[in-house]
Amino acid sequence: MALTDKTPYKSYTPDDTGLINWTCDENHVWHDLITRQQQSIIGKAYQGYLDGLDTLALPTKCVPQLPALDTILQQATGWQTAAVPALISFGKFFDLLANQRFPVATFIRTREDFDYIQEPDIFHEIVGHLPLLTHPEFANFTHIYGKLGQKADKTARVFLARLYWFTMEFGLINTPDGLRIYGGGILSSPAETDYAVSGQPEYRPFVLNDVLRTPYRIDKIQPIYYVIDNPEQLFCLDEHTLMSAVNQAMEQGLFAPHPSLIDPV
Repeated sequence: MALTDKTPYKSYTPDDTGLINWTCDENHVWHDLITRQQQSIIGKAYQGYLDGLDTLALPTKCVPQLPALDTILQQATGWQTAAVPALISFGKFFDLLANQRFPVATFIRTREDFDYIQEPDIFHEIVGHLPLLTHPEFANFTHIYGKLGQKADKTARVFLARLYWFTMEFGLINTPDGLRIYGGGILSSPAETDYAVSGQPEYRPFVLNDVLRTPYRIDKIQPIYYVIDNPEQLFCLDEHTLMSAVNQAMEQGLFAPHPSLIDPV
């Protein structure tokens, strides 16, 4: 990805007990992020996500420590976290998921990137993704996805990445109460939380082949969201179905990118 000339983030190495000594400023950023997020998701977040958030019982005054979250996740679904410094390769990502370990970056955004950050930070990972990992079926889908990606070649992994992007990162779901968000990339960004259900983006029905062929960028608000009608659309995806769809998508190639994703010359 293209890096900006901003000050690089400071990643921490946990001590022998898995703990990180966050600064007062970093704890204040966490507090302000999570208290604002708690307000922004009202009437917008998927109930399964909200249930998971309740299960995690995240602190508001300080950045959570990963060992405490591991205890909750292991009791709920057998998962645990894996501390990583920043972005990791597809290969490492799939290896971790295949072993029921979710990567969590050990840095937190600055106020300069308060609304949206293209590099996933600890707020994004914990608040965006860990709640659904307390849900057995979402956790199982993520595990299966990881094992499939672990066996795939580099080209197939790029196509598989789009499935995760348009579901667990930026997925929406139809409910009796209206459109709701389950994607962690949206739910960890108050700005995108409001935008995603505003009626401004393009909403497309979840069609696996279309998802695998849709370009995206990590440094822009999403112009397109794919909407599932129920979680079973994800839970029923098995290895044969996914790899057949990946092979077909690779043969057909990508759709043209949405105009908003093309930088002016």
